[in-house]
Amino acid sequence: MGASLSNLTEWGPVTGNGPGLGDIPGSCVACVFLHLTPPEICNLARLNRAFRDASSSDAVWESKLPHNYQDLLDLLPPERYQNLCKKDVFALLSRPVPFDDGNKEVWLDKVTGRVCLSISTKSMSITGIEDRRYWNWVHTEESRFNIVAYLQQIWWFEVDGCVKFHLPADTYTLSFRIHLGRFSKRLGRRVCYFEHTHGWDIKPVRFELSTSDGQEASTESFLDDCAEDEVNGCHKRGCWIEYKVGEFIVNEFDPATEVRFSMKQIDCTHSKGGICVDAVSIIPSALKAGTRRVLK
Repeated sequence: MGASLSNLTEWGPVTGNGPGLGDIPGSCVACVFLHLTPPEICNLARLNRAFRDASSSDAVWESKLPHNYQDLLDLLPPERYQNLCKKDVFALLSRPVPFDDGNKEVWLDKVTGRVCLSISTKSMSITGIEDRRYWNWVHTEESRFNIVAYLQQIWWFEVDGCVKFHLPADTYTLSFRIHLGRFSKRLGRRVCYFEHTHGWDIKPVRFELSTSDGQEASTESFLDDCAEDEVNGCHKRGCWIEYKVGEFIVNEFDPATEVRFSMKQIDCTHSKGGICVDAVSIIPSALKAGTRRVLK
């Protein structure tokens, strides 16, 4: 099959004078590209000149961009995107675009063009964060923001945050990214320490979200290994885990959506500690579920 495809050049088949892929009108190729994903378009662009030209069509790439892509561009200096074709605009926005002093990022999924958000703990309100007896900031390459908040010990644990953004119509999942234990590199190997990790198997942590249009969701989870986890062979220590808080829906004509979120364990009958809090992600639920349907 590979040999057959290699013969379909822009000059037609090697034998005979029949038409080849290069004889397909560019407008027809562009119409086909409207129904393909960006990676598929880029792969087909290598076939011949007609496919390559169609793969650079503004009409094709305009269909891959969300309706509010200008809101994302407005976060960048104008010189970064002026005079760019739509293909290059998509490539630019598929890389993280920082805002709010670099403590939040927005980007497009490279396959579907859907909008994704991430919010660093640096932009959140954390009880006791200024007291080094309780919290420390740890620089690490394991965070997209290169920094996480590490809790040594506290009685009242509460992390709150919010983000306001003009999200396209979709269903979104909000999650906290958390790591039990402290980690570092030693002789090139990743090492975890759990001397401060305690209290997370006594009472669950409560996660909550609410939106400016009245949607709410909440859930509770034990962050440390409990008896049920031991039975199921599930170990939570020493690895990053995303805890799903819930979902919310953005409709097509909604204004900018404000989302508030929190995680808390405020039972002061016991202390807790030894946990890293990295960031909150807001990702289209279809991507979380692994179904990458392309935007129409």
